[in-house]
Amino acid sequence: MNSDEFILSILVNNEAGVLTRVSSLFSRRAFNIDSLSVGVTDDPKISRITIVARGDDHVKSQIILQLEKLHDVKKVELMPQTGTVMRELVLIKLNISQESRAGLMEAVSVFRAKVVDLTNDSVTLEITGERSKCNAFVEYLRAFGIAELCRTGLTAITRGPKTLKPDASV
Repeated sequence: MNSDEFILSILVNNEAGVLTRVSSLFSRRAFNIDSLSVGVTDDPKISRITIVARGDDHVKSQIILQLEKLHDVKKVELMPQTGTVMRELVLIKLNISQESRAGLMEAVSVFRAKVVDLTNDSVTLEITGERSKCNAFVEYLRAFGIAELCRTGLTAITRGPKTLKPDASV
């Protein structure tokens, strides 16, 4: 993770339009979102948004301050760079003949990736892990000719017993 990158975990109401309001806050201030991941939590009324962005301490504090003002935001937390489990999922399709797959299957094993679809002339791979591992796998596969690639964006959770829950007063 770059020194100016930061990860925000945001608990929000699980309602239509909330993601638009959150992302619009970044847009209005000309801040880019490098990665965004959203999913419902164990409470179906609450979604968790994980955002990776860049900026100095002033930018971070301004974004957090503005997010906390949004009606649908229940909790905002800046995730620590250490003490946080971070993962990403990448799906990669290669148009590759059966004869060329031996070296590819060795890399799949080394990187602990999975084959999730296989046809006579293509293979789709899945890798999950830290961003650096995913990036290294993608770079290795470039020599095979990547036909298509999609990434989920980073998702993160703190290590240990600490949890991100809405404040009781909310």
